[in-house]
Amino acid sequence: MKYISIKGLDKPVSALMKGTDYFYHDSYEKAAANLDAYLAIGGNSVDTAHIYCGGQSEEVIGRYMQERGNRDQLVILTKGAHHDQNGPRVSKKDIKHDITISFERLQTNYIDLYALHRDDPSVPAGEVIEALNEYIANGSVGAIGVSNWTWERIRDANDYAAANGLVGFSFSSPNLSLAKPNEPFWKGCVSADAETCAWHESEQFPLLSWSSQARGFFTGRFTPEIRDNADLVRVFYSDEN
Repeated sequence: MKYISIKGLDKPVSALMKGTDYFYHDSYEKAAANLDAYLAIGGNSVDTAHIYCGGQSEEVIGRYMQERGNRDQLVILTKGAHHDQNGPRVSKKDIKHDITISFERLQTNYIDLYALHRDDPSVPAGEVIEALNEYIANGSVGAIGVSNWTWERIRDANDYAAANGLVGFSFSSPNLSLAKPNEPFWKGCVSADAETCAWHESEQFPLLSWSSQARGFFTGRFTPEIRDNADLVRVFYSDEN
């Protein structure tokens, strides 16, 4: 297994990260066996979120860690501040709401990697840094990052952090896969284009991709003639892909 380092953590992070947006209570034994097999091959990083499976994903992981007694073996990445039916929720109040619930569901007092699930460009990047640094300061979060933020917004946030003696973002989680999207899978999501990848490379800034397998686009289940999945057709069907 290959491992990387993320600033703010004192343990290695497996480059192969385990997605959990299909972890439900009614299939707990399958999820637990899946995690056992993942750990057996050297994996340790688990990706979840406040909204995954209506909260069941975090709850399943919390139960698993309690039953196995292996919290210290895992690097938990969870995300909050996703928008709702009323719009963006990137605020100190919403972050506190989501992370408090995530701690309860995960049955832990420490989150290794905490990311904001979506962005709201109308909120100054410095305000977000200020809010998240409270969790860094009290020791409940190891490293902070973002999902679906542009590299320019990350740069602005980290410039603010550096100028004000605060901790900046240590990682980013946009979409990145061999299949290049024609448009975002969901409105407001960010896919890493060539410029984004170049910035990550030049800054040596960890990129933790979501949907790295392009939702199974290259499994053989999809061909130019098979067009029964409207989302895959809309996002990934192109001559290049």
